[in-house]
Amino acid sequence: MSFRPLVFVSGLTLGDYLLWKLSLSTHHDTLALVSGLTLPPLGAACLWLVVLAVMRLVARHTRLPARRAERRRIVRVRRARIRRRPSATRRAGSAMTGEPGPAQQTTSSASSSGKLAA
Repeated sequence: MSFRPLVFVSGLTLGDYLLWKLSLSTHHDTLALVSGLTLPPLGAACLWLVVLAVMRLVARHTRLPARRAERRRIVRVRRARIRRRPSATRRAGSAMTGEPGPAQQTTSSASSSGKLAA
């Protein structure tokens, strides 16, 4: 979001207004007429850009809590997935105690069935 157009149009509007006031006070009718005719469109453009900038700021600040809630939900889901995974320490601990882990159970049952067939 850039405020550059707002600053530029505001500067032009202020400059045109000052030129209009100066030309009216020094009786330069042609210059006062030209600057007076360009002042309303510049004022409307400046007002439009101010309203647009305010609306962008309001929209940006109202979306922040929703983004934070979404991030919290994503973190909770990731933590839950990590908790559900079998950890390497559980597998290593079962191998040390002599209890067959998931990988050891399949190999031991396959080897025992092979012994019966031979």
